[in-house]
Amino acid sequence: MRQEPFYDEDEDDEFEYRGPSKSQLKREQLELQNLGREMTKLGDEQLKKIGLPEEVLIEIIEFRKMRSFGAQRRQLQLIGKKMRNMDPKAVREAIDRVTGESKAAVALLHRCETLRDQMLAGDDALTKFINEHPEVDIPRIRTLVRSARKERENNKPPKSARELYRYIHELSEEPLSLFAEDDEE
Repeated sequence: MRQEPFYDEDEDDEFEYRGPSKSQLKREQLELQNLGREMTKLGDEQLKKIGLPEEVLIEIIEFRKMRSFGAQRRQLQLIGKKMRNMDPKAVREAIDRVTGESKAAVALLHRCETLRDQMLAGDDALTKFINEHPEVDIPRIRTLVRSARKERENNKPPKSARELYRYIHELSEEPLSLFAEDDEE
């Protein structure tokens, strides 16, 4: 989002930056309110995956209980206010990730599915994954791979394969910080 500079002219005809203009701040606040409105339409599991602060999560849940248009409008303003220190671009990316609209999220999904299939086909992919991710729970992932292979051989539902996919996805997904970083030093 482009920031309009707000300058103050002093005695020496030099301009001093005093931060974003009032209009710019209002646009940012409105954008956060709109993101808050979008999040009120998401399910509880999706909201938890976004990683919102507890106070914002509570206000979103309160919004859902309200029926009056005026009360909902005020609640959205409150949600926007509680999100004031959050980065709108990061929140947008988090929403897109949980709704599946993010190209990066779709690419990660395909990467994880391919990796899972490679692990089920042979041990080379599993060994490579373990070497690349030192935080992996080795006994757990080996058990999941073994169970998924047995399920496939016995034509059973792929319960372990799904769990293996979720575990790979959990380890491969890069964390997203929702809060704006301070540029002032």
